[in-house]
Amino acid sequence: MIAIKNGKIILENEVVLGKALLFTDRIEGIVDESLIPADAQVIDAEGGYVSPGFIELHIHGYLSKDVCDASVESLRIISKGLLSNGVTGYLPTTMTVDMAVIRRALEVCRNLQEESKTWQGSAILGCHAEGPFISESKKGAQDPRHILKPDAAFVKEYADIIRIITMAPETDENDFAAIREIIRDTDVVVSMGHTSADYATAMASVEAGVGHVTHLFNAMTPLAHRAPGVVTAALNGDVSCELIVDTFHVDPCFYDMLYRLKGRQLCFITDCLPAGGLPEGEYTLGGQKIIYRGIVCRLEDGTVAGSVLRLNRGVWNVYTHSSIPLWECVNCASLNPAITLGMADRKGSLEVGKDADIIITDAQFEVKKTIIGGVVQYESED
Repeated sequence: MIAIKNGKIILENEVVLGKALLFTDRIEGIVDESLIPADAQVIDAEGGYVSPGFIELHIHGYLSKDVCDASVESLRIISKGLLSNGVTGYLPTTMTVDMAVIRRALEVCRNLQEESKTWQGSAILGCHAEGPFISESKKGAQDPRHILKPDAAFVKEYADIIRIITMAPETDENDFAAIREIIRDTDVVVSMGHTSADYATAMASVEAGVGHVTHLFNAMTPLAHRAPGVVTAALNGDVSCELIVDTFHVDPCFYDMLYRLKGRQLCFITDCLPAGGLPEGEYTLGGQKIIYRGIVCRLEDGTVAGSVLRLNRGVWNVYTHSSIPLWECVNCASLNPAITLGMADRKGSLEVGKDADIIITDAQFEVKKTIIGGVVQYESED
């Protein structure tokens, strides 16, 4: 038994003080500090926060490594690097690149998924395939040469590793035939993104089974009073929504409104690129050159291309730029993604019986320790 004491424990609906969190490989309980078992190993949180580990639904790379490298070494480096950001589980995210490269990347993730449950690194919970079934007019930083029509057979072939597939619903002809087949035959979450759909088409795709929205506001038709677009469908529809919370991709003035409208369906993401964790400079993404300056990454033509955000900083960004309680900011990076992935019975909060995926932070939410399955996998040096 291990006990964490002297911390502010972040639960689903409150932050509690003066208590200790008990765990083995699972959460065992929350008790008064005076009731810590005599034989328990004790970790002192030193007045910091004790939080559930974060779940990252959308990340392309870190520390110069790209998921589309389709490399075992790259996945190991990304996974280990994410520990310092409080990420205990994630979806390595592919891009619209050559289909052979996407297949190799998915196969590498598939082969490493079981091992990742116990290695020194964030666990691979599946993959997010962002494309190649997208709209050219809303491609963003995706390479238009590799855009394809929706293919349910491909998704079904990799349904054991793909957890989310981003598609432009307007490109799925014959009454969303591919979307309907994917929903019928797999547990893959179909997400609309990089889409030029109008409001009616977007809402019809939700009726057909779309259950998620990729990086809300970015690379989709906007909210306008006579052309409501995908953004309005995302806000009106029964779908979960990703939000890049770096304060650049979406202005912080939207944070409170989105929380009020989407609640448990709001999921914070980084959309982090291989430049994440590195100094400003020039890097690559899916074979394309990107330029990282400030908090923004762009292609050479100026197109905005993802972020270099760390998820713990994203949570703190929202907390400090909104009136949303800290526990709800944390839920948006832990419990809500777990709900989206159908994993909330075992991950996403510090509830008794769930996996002991825990982080300890300082007062500004910098990560001091990351614990996965009850094992300390990361400790900061300071």
